[in-house]
Amino acid sequence: MASPLQFAYRTQTAIGVFDAAPVYEALPGFVKPQGNLRCCVYSPCGRYFAYATNDGISVVDASVGHVLTSLPLPMVYEISFSPGGTYMSTWERPAKDENGDATKNVKVWRTIEDVPEGQEKQPLGKFVYKNMSGWSLQYTADEKFCARLVTNEVQFYNSNDLSAPWNRLRVEGVTDFAIAPGKSQNVAVFVPERKGQPAAVKVYNVPQFNSPISQKTFFKGDKVQLKWNALGTNLIVLAQTEVDKSNKSYYGETNMYLLSANGSFDARITLDKEGPIHDVSWSPNSKEFGVIYGYMPAKTTIFNHRAVPTHSFPLGPRNTIIFSPTGRFALVAGFGNLAGQIDVYDLEKDNRKVCTIESGNPSVCQWSPDSRYIMTATTSPRLRVDNGVKLWHVGGGIMYNEDFNELYNVIWRPAAADALPGGDPLHPVPTPHPSALKYLGTVKTPSKPVGAYRPPGARGSSTPLHFKREDEGGAAHTVSNGVPQIGPNGFGRPRHQIPGAEFAKPAGVPGAIPVDSEVSKAASKNKKKRNKKAKEGEGNAAGSPGTEGGLAPPPREYGSGSGGEGRSPERRNQGQGHNSQHRSQSRNNFNGRNRSNTHRARSQSRPGHFGQSAPQQQQPQGGAPLGGGDGALTPAQSANAKKIRSLQKKIRAIEDLEMRHAGGEKLEDTQVKKIATKPSVMKELEALEREQ
Repeated sequence: MASPLQFAYRTQTAIGVFDAAPVYEALPGFVKPQGNLRCCVYSPCGRYFAYATNDGISVVDASVGHVLTSLPLPMVYEISFSPGGTYMSTWERPAKDENGDATKNVKVWRTIEDVPEGQEKQPLGKFVYKNMSGWSLQYTADEKFCARLVTNEVQFYNSNDLSAPWNRLRVEGVTDFAIAPGKSQNVAVFVPERKGQPAAVKVYNVPQFNSPISQKTFFKGDKVQLKWNALGTNLIVLAQTEVDKSNKSYYGETNMYLLSANGSFDARITLDKEGPIHDVSWSPNSKEFGVIYGYMPAKTTIFNHRAVPTHSFPLGPRNTIIFSPTGRFALVAGFGNLAGQIDVYDLEKDNRKVCTIESGNPSVCQWSPDSRYIMTATTSPRLRVDNGVKLWHVGGGIMYNEDFNELYNVIWRPAAADALPGGDPLHPVPTPHPSALKYLGTVKTPSKPVGAYRPPGARGSSTPLHFKREDEGGAAHTVSNGVPQIGPNGFGRPRHQIPGAEFAKPAGVPGAIPVDSEVSKAASKNKKKRNKKAKEGEGNAAGSPGTEGGLAPPPREYGSGSGGEGRSPERRNQGQGHNSQHRSQSRNNFNGRNRSNTHRARSQSRPGHFGQSAPQQQQPQGGAPLGGGDGALTPAQSANAKKIRSLQKKIRAIEDLEMRHAGGEKLEDTQVKKIATKPSVMKELEALEREQ
C-alpha cells in the first residue's frame, strides 16, 4: 500500500523518493539517478517531481515514480513549477554567445506537452536573468497570468503566450514584488528609500494599474520581505536596513507593517520587547500570524489580522515559528547558533504546550502535509557531519531516522487536505520504525545536568540575578547605542564594578571642584582626620626614644598616583612614624592582610619615591645610622626587606586557603601541605624582622 506521505532527498551521488509512514520504504517504481545531481523539486500540486543531472531534466509522476518527460538541458541548476504544475521554469548558468551578448538562461516550458515525433520540445519563452535569487516567474493562483521584474517596472504576461508583455506596471525604482495567492489578483511592489524620500509598499489590482488600492510609506527600509496570507487579503511587510545607525545590531534594524489588500487598514506593528525581529509567519487560516522578536531570550506572540496580540508564549532562545498545514499546531524552535530545541503548541486547546523536541542541529524543519509529523534534517554544506533525516511525531517521539554521507536537500511532497487521512493527529501514536529505536539506543544521556561553567568560589551557591537570562528571572537585556562609555568622573574608562555589588560612589577628579555635596563633605571630614592624626604622629615621634634629635620621618602625602586611592584614612595613616612603629604594626595587622604595610616597605626601600626625598632612617641605639651616614639601605637590608615581602605574600595565600577550607571547600593535597608550612613561615618572618 502506497503511503500518502512522501519525501524526496538529494545526496552527493543519488536522488531518492521515499514513502513515509506507515510503510517507510523507497518508492518502488522510481529509479535512482546517479552522477552529478544539481537539484530536485516537487510541483506545488504534488503531481510531479523533477530533477536535473548532467544529461538534462527529468519529470516524474510522483505517485508511481515513472518518468513522464525529459529535456536535454545539461546546464540547469534550478527548477520551479507554477501553482498547478502546468508550467515549469528552468535557470541555467549565465553564458555569452559568439557576439558577446548574454544568452537567455531562463526558459519556461509546458510541463506535459504532446510533441510530434521527430521534433524537439520548444520553450514558451526565454529571458535573461543572471542572479539565482528571484529568477522564477510569479503566477496567479489560477495560472492565467505571470509576471517578472525588470528595471522600473513589473511585466505581466498571459501564461500561454510569453512572446510579448500583456501589460506593464510602471513604478520608478521598484526592486521587489509579490503576487497575492488566492482568488484576489493583487500585486504588491516595494520601492526603497532614495534621495531623502521614504520607502513605500504599494498594492495594485491586476490589471488596474492607474492607482494603488493600498499603500504604506516608511523610513528605515532598504529591503523587505513581502508575506501574503493564504487568502491574499492581508500583507505583512518586514522591512530591514543594511546598517543600524544606533549601533545596537550588526545586522541592521527591522520593523514590521501590516496592510489590508482593500486599503481599509494599515499600521506599524508595535512590539513590546527591544531587539530584532527573528521570524514572522502566517497561519494557514489567514486570521492570525506569529512573530518572534527581541534580544535573546526572544519573545513569541500571536497576533490577529488586525495586529492585536492575542497570546504570548514563554520567553526562550527561539528564532523560528512554523504553523502546521491544518493551522492547529505551532512550532517554535531555535536553530542556527541556538540549541535546536523545538516547542510544539496546540493552538486549539488553550495554546497549551504539547512537547519539546531535542532535534540537535538541523538546517531543515518542515511539517508533514497532514500535521502529524515534523521532519528535521542536517544538510551540507552548512554541516558536513551528522547528515541525516529524522521524522518526529507531533507528540514528541521519534518515528524514523536515516543517516547520509552528504545530504544536500530534503523536501515533503505537497498533498491536498482531502487526500489525507483525518482524525486526531495526537492519537493514536503510531508505531516507530526500527531505525528510530536504534537511534534512541545510541543517544547519550548526560549523567548530570550540564550548565554554565562556575568558578570554584561560586560553586554551591545560587546564581546572582546579574548572570541570569530574562526567562530565568534575570534583568532584561539592554544594548548600548554606541555612545562611548565614560567613567563616573566624566573622563576615561568606567570604574570597574563587581557584578551584584552596590555601586561605589564616584571619586572626584584630582584638582577639580567636587560636583556632589555629599562627596565633598566626606572628603573634607576625612582630610581633617588625616591632619589630626598627622599632628599626633609628629608629637609622638618627637618624644620617642631611639631617634636622633627627636626627629621622625615626615608624614607621606597620599595624592594622585601615590597608591593610596580608595583606602580608608586609618589605613593610609598606619605607617606614619619611625620604622620601629612600622614593624610592630606590620606584625599586629598581618593577620588582617594589610597590604599597605607592604606598600610602605617598598616605598621606603626606594629613596625619593614619587618625587619625595627619602625619609631619614632610624638609627640603632648605638647612635650610628644604618647603612652609612647617607640614610640609604645597605644591600643586606634590601635583601631582607625583599624576603619579608615574599614571606608576607606567602602567609596571605595560606590564610586564604584556610578560609576556603573553613567554608567547606575541598582542597587539593598540595594546598593542604601548604597550610601545614604556616608555622615555619611565621617563624622565619619573625627572625627576619628582628634582624631588620
